[in-house]
Amino acid sequence: MNRRKRTEILIRGNKELAGKLAREIEEKYDIKTIDEPNNGLVMIKMRETAKKQLFYLGEVLVTEAKIHINGHVGMGIVAGDNEEVAINLAIIDGAYKANLKEISKWEELLLNEEKIIKEKEYKLSQKILETKVDFTTMDS
Repeated sequence: MNRRKRTEILIRGNKELAGKLAREIEEKYDIKTIDEPNNGLVMIKMRETAKKQLFYLGEVLVTEAKIHINGHVGMGIVAGDNEEVAINLAIIDGAYKANLKEISKWEELLLNEEKIIKEKEYKLSQKILETKVDFTTMDS
């Protein structure tokens, strides 16, 4: 599983999962903080559809953190002001980069969480579709 997909699942899924995985690593390994969680602004790039040119939509507040574990740097970044999630993501990222033995059993947990996220999204889209109006069937 790539970093982007893993991070998306951890952010969008059960908020306790990232904490659980990070604690598992914290209990067994020496983790050094490179950068304490801190806030920053990131520019959001968008591509306009007509000319396919990039432009900046605006800025978003993010919280980012960096850790060092077994000779590898882990980085966590999350939209909004959430120091705990940023540090948990950094620890998990560092564990993957260091290829720690614990990550082998995480794949199944993350895939199960992804499945739950997709089920919730499907149910929500079905609820939204129930309220959709089909104007082609209305009499004029």
